[in-house]
Amino acid sequence: MSSFPGPRNSIQEQRDRWERKRSRTARELVQTEQHYCQRLKLVTTYFVEILKAKGTLRQDIRENIFSSIKAIHSVNQSLLVHLENGYFGRGFDQFCPHLQHYNTYVDNIYNARKVLGIQLKKNKAFRRFKKLQETRPEFNNQTLEELLQLPILRIDQYKHFLQDLTANTSPDNPEFQQLSRAVTAVSEVSQRIQNNTRRHENHLQLCRVQKLLKGRKTKVLAAGRWYIREGWLNVVPPKGAEVKPKMFFLFSDMLLQAKRCSPLHLTNGDKFTGQHIYPLQDCTLEKVFGHTRSKGGLLSLTFPRAKLLLMSSNQEDLNDWYQSLSSAIRKLQSKQTVVHHRDESYQRPAHSAADSNNVLSSSSNNPGRKRNMVSIETNEQAEKPPVEWESSAPKRLKQCDTPEQSSADASSSGCVIL
Repeated sequence: MSSFPGPRNSIQEQRDRWERKRSRTARELVQTEQHYCQRLKLVTTYFVEILKAKGTLRQDIRENIFSSIKAIHSVNQSLLVHLENGYFGRGFDQFCPHLQHYNTYVDNIYNARKVLGIQLKKNKAFRRFKKLQETRPEFNNQTLEELLQLPILRIDQYKHFLQDLTANTSPDNPEFQQLSRAVTAVSEVSQRIQNNTRRHENHLQLCRVQKLLKGRKTKVLAAGRWYIREGWLNVVPPKGAEVKPKMFFLFSDMLLQAKRCSPLHLTNGDKFTGQHIYPLQDCTLEKVFGHTRSKGGLLSLTFPRAKLLLMSSNQEDLNDWYQSLSSAIRKLQSKQTVVHHRDESYQRPAHSAADSNNVLSSSSNNPGRKRNMVSIETNEQAEKPPVEWESSAPKRLKQCDTPEQSSADASSSGCVIL
């Protein structure tokens, strides 16, 4: 007669599995935290403190390179004490309020790399000092650049460790709520790192495209602008002229058309000249043909003041362009719809004719009050939120409200805005 495990045995087995996984995760967390704190101590002792004592770098340069790493080391030493004593929930509960040191470090990491690179090129004494310190046996062949990246990597490790600990901790355990709060707090910092990485990579793409364009008249770098894709497409002229290939750069708010500079040019042979800028906020996109798997296709883009027909013999490439353009237009127009509704909520309620007459009569009798009314209206207009356009122009340029102003700016920028 076979015996089956009862419900109580199954529950106990599940708890035992949880406990084994939790113990394994906890042991790995403690070991990696010990190694992490040792690495942080190398940076604070052999770089931050010695550089401060020697005066090799100015204080502002030291702060730009090392940021809040000293405060991070101090906070993590306190965390390590709790972890080594087995107080994981309490340790992270006291650790998470100090995550602002990590936020500061995360927001500065790309600037730190830049400043470090500049100092290594210009400061011979610092270059020799860095090389000498890195040859110490304690560094185990790790460079300063690698050590400065450790806090960024550690946040992602914390996220996985805490998720595993929480998943293998019973909800009845007092540490469960503490670990759950820690998962949320650390995940926010992890998301901040990802967002900063995306913004940095996008900035590099914008700078790359800007360098590809001849001169400085066509501005690509702008706050809130995101690079999407680029490639060659054939422009179909409206009057049956010859089809010409053009280079297109697609951004979150505009489509830039450019042509290749003459290869015989000494300095600009590998660059492009901006021809037209097509804002996407009022664009209508249609796939004229190319719905099937036939070779090639045609895209029709309609703008308030222009129409653009783009053709490609590559069906897959054309579909990719269609999807990218559709997504960019949809996101931009949905953002404008939200802003439009927000502006409507700020509009003042309409006054009745009797109220208007009363206001006019009272203001005519009291000029001072009229001046006050004008100032109040001006203040209310100033308090209204501006229209959020993802492709806001650089600070040197001013957004135009009329076609005449747009054409004037277009002539001065050297790239026609349609």
